Amino acid sequence: MEEKRNEATPQRPQGDRVLDAPSLTIDLQHYIKQIRSEEPWSKSDRNSITVFKSSNMTIVVVGLHAGTEMKTHIAQGTISVQVIEGKIKFITEQQSVEIDEQQIVTLHANIPHSVIAIEETIFLLTTASGK
Repeated sequence: MEEKRNEATPQRPQGDRVLDAPSLTIDLQHYIKQIRSEEPWSKSDRNSITVFKSSNMTIVVVGLHAGTEMKTHIAQGTISVQVIEGKIKFITEQQSVEIDEQQIVTLHANIPHSVIAIEETIFLLTTASGK
């Protein structure tokens, strides 16, 4: 298997990093610090970094300021949302649950949902497809 890397962008000129490899170690604390140090974090309500991306799974570290709402949307694959720091409200048509640090919520594909940050929050979003 060949390593897959992302390319540097204007937002992340030093951004060249491995996104997929036979084995990949991800330093979450490094990415959390990076999210908080970048301009989007200081100038908007959120920031995120994709830390793994293959044909059937994507992992993204997401930071939301308190009060930020990710409006209703759907994911094409099954998702898990693991709160690393903070607290969110995760809302579907069937339920609304508060997810604290070290808790995970899962959701099957194509179910409308929204997320509201009750406090400043960092979470790990994993999307898996059946491919």
